[in-house]
Amino acid sequence: MAVRKVDIRPGVSVLAVLRHLNYRAWFALGEFVDNAVESFIKHRSALEKIEGKGLKLRVDIDINTVAPARISIRDNAAGIFEKEYARAFRPAALPPDRSGLAEFGMGMKSAACWFAPRWSVRTKALGEAVSRSVHFDIENIINDDIEELTISEKAEKPNSHYTEVVLEDIFHVPVGRTVSKLKEHLTDIYRDFIRDGLLELRLNGEELVYKEPKVLKAPYYKEKSGADRVWRKNIEFDFGDGLTVHGFAALRETANTARAGFSLFRRGRVIQGSGDEGYRPAFVFGMSNSYRYQRLFGELHLDGFDVSHTKDGFRWDENEQPFLELLREHLDSEELPLLKQAENYRVRAARAQLANTAKQAVSNTAQAMETKLPGAMPGLVDAEPVDTPVEEAPHKSTLANRRFEISFRGKTWSINVELADDPGESQWLAVSDVAETRKEPRRLDIRVSMAHPFMVRFAQTDSEDVEALLRVAAALGLAEVLARDSGVRKAGTVRRNVNDILRDALSDP
Repeated sequence: MAVRKVDIRPGVSVLAVLRHLNYRAWFALGEFVDNAVESFIKHRSALEKIEGKGLKLRVDIDINTVAPARISIRDNAAGIFEKEYARAFRPAALPPDRSGLAEFGMGMKSAACWFAPRWSVRTKALGEAVSRSVHFDIENIINDDIEELTISEKAEKPNSHYTEVVLEDIFHVPVGRTVSKLKEHLTDIYRDFIRDGLLELRLNGEELVYKEPKVLKAPYYKEKSGADRVWRKNIEFDFGDGLTVHGFAALRETANTARAGFSLFRRGRVIQGSGDEGYRPAFVFGMSNSYRYQRLFGELHLDGFDVSHTKDGFRWDENEQPFLELLREHLDSEELPLLKQAENYRVRAARAQLANTAKQAVSNTAQAMETKLPGAMPGLVDAEPVDTPVEEAPHKSTLANRRFEISFRGKTWSINVELADDPGESQWLAVSDVAETRKEPRRLDIRVSMAHPFMVRFAQTDSEDVEALLRVAAALGLAEVLARDSGVRKAGTVRRNVNDILRDALSDP
């Protein structure tokens, strides 16, 4: 076995701080996959002469969490050639060709040092007669100011080709949910290469396969009886100065908060928007409780844009806002207005799904009533009937309100709808009905307490839940006032009983 040296000067001191980079595990592992993809594409013709047409790049990532934890990454690309060794292991040595995925000269070094204090590379370059191994022990390199590393060479058949990186005594051990997230993110990041048949990527022996989201096929929300449309469109625009965007945008058939959003590509690889971290700027998607936030997705390839050296984000400079403005304009153009459809389209749940929800709701409600009503009802039956208050109650701790006017039977009604969070308010729904005067129209106030135990249990941060219950409360309040106008005496008794039953019987689990 021959022994040689590789020079790792200058910048060797930077190796000690690489473990403190703001990496995430999937982006760090992605650096090794990037190198394999780059090598395979660059030398594909030569590899196919040896292995035949249809050869796939295969990358195997194996994680052993038993202490001391260990990760290995092996590929069947063309290997690291002798002429590339000096650059491959020297920190911040830029490659001569920066047009591919390996462009900063730091990927393998920074990812390996982030993961582990000790790591090694064993590689066999296509057409060379030896394999080579080199070992990094970062603490020893820094403490002893080592500027050269030993390369071990071993005779091997010229036609073999591979690289294996082994990371030992891992700092950041992927376990549990992190392993699942690794699969999701790596599948998303390399989806283009996977679905094109170039890459077979495996994690702990499991092949990662990208599944295309189903696109919504439905009529335009304004034309409910109209023909189905496929809610997908191509996106393309040019910034000038070599900056272009192309791809597609679509609506998911099934809303999914975790998986919606755009994936932003560069050179065939996702930079932003993998896994459950879709690119969803508020300028386009609105707030997290909006419908478009849950349905809109797509793939956008950004050419000419720079990325961070860890390849986990774009360096937008002043270009992000113009990009978003153009994107929103294209998304909602009249021939297929994706944003309007996403925000306004509603789908009725399948009967099986409704049945499951209904069974659970009926079971829980019946159990609460069976347990609590016997104690709550006697006090309600024996209580004196009450009428609707005719004086406006003081407004305390208002969260939101809106007053508006309507005309009903020649009279003007001023109606105030309000959500409050006064902890001292015992009523879920409070109503007051102040008669009109010469100067003022009839004033109706409908107030729902967010601090009531029923609301605390069932409706706090989800705006749809709050809105649904507020609408029910408004209907009850208006029904009470209209019943009183029709001659029903003590119409407020029903609301009083509803408030007490909700508090005493239906707010607990």
